Amino acid sequence: MRHVVLVGDRGMITAARIDEDLAPAGLDWLTALRAPAIQALAADNGPLQLSLFDQRDMAEISSADFPGERLIVCRNPALAEERTRKRTELLEATERDLRQIQSRVRRTKGPLRGAARIGLAVGAVMARRKMAKHFQITITDIDLSVVRDQAAIAVEAALDGIYVLRTNLAADSLSTADAVRAYKSLSRVERAFRSLKTVDLELRPVFHWAAPRVRAHVLLCMLAYYLEWHMRQALKPILFDDHDKPAADAARASIVAKAARSEAAKRKVNTKRTDDDLPVHSFQSLIADLATFTRNTMAMVDSSFLLYPKLTPIQARAFQLLDVKANL
Repeated sequence: MRHVVLVGDRGMITAARIDEDLAPAGLDWLTALRAPAIQALAADNGPLQLSLFDQRDMAEISSADFPGERLIVCRNPALAEERTRKRTELLEATERDLRQIQSRVRRTKGPLRGAARIGLAVGAVMARRKMAKHFQITITDIDLSVVRDQAAIAVEAALDGIYVLRTNLAADSLSTADAVRAYKSLSRVERAFRSLKTVDLELRPVFHWAAPRVRAHVLLCMLAYYLEWHMRQALKPILFDDHDKPAADAARASIVAKAARSEAAKRKVNTKRTDDDLPVHSFQSLIADLATFTRNTMAMVDSSFLLYPKLTPIQARAFQLLDVKANL
């Protein structure tokens, strides 16, 4: 292994971690900017201009705030629509909650009084919805005024779907498209943790109290996931996973766009059958099916022999894909 590059999200590889840990160790890295930094780049006369995306969805820029680094700006229309939808829903829900508090303040019988008490009620809503930056709120002892901050909303909306990657790698070491592809690969890490903690392995060392036993338990779970990963790659033709990634990549308009599925994968989903007319499984259901193939020791009075059940077609195909010979 000649070259190691750490890829992490904006909460993991921060400016402090880069300056204090990665740079002194001589490690290369790839991460993303937080929203305030993106807004600063998009400010008046800043290097991030929305006109960059008139004809494309990805561009490289530079900034004096990030000397010697590459900034890769991406715009995903699907992500923009999703963020717009979520913000609209949160704005409406927050406004609805604030109007209810306003009604309590303005009612004639038993009104809510006192700026401190009104502020506590408003604070509880804002803590739950995280939308304080989008409202102009005025609180007095006898009234509550709520108005949407349309200017702040417009500033945020203009950057919907835009994210900026940040790396110290030169273009000849990692191209623009490969940098985006590497950052998007973090989704595989998220799936791995989900598999470890909930779906498959349920990493919960609740019965191990000594530190060495906890570490041993986590190590075994990591080894188990490593085995599962390789099994999934081999078993893709009979799983719902996409087994024709080259075709899927070819159907993708851009590395920034949402990942596409191949026609073969869509066919499996629609028919619930593989190309060789076998039932399609999830990884969990296939493991449950394979678990019925058992090794039985038949004991006689003075001897014993092994007995294996007959393989079903799907079990035979799974063993073939895994290159495992059943001891029949």
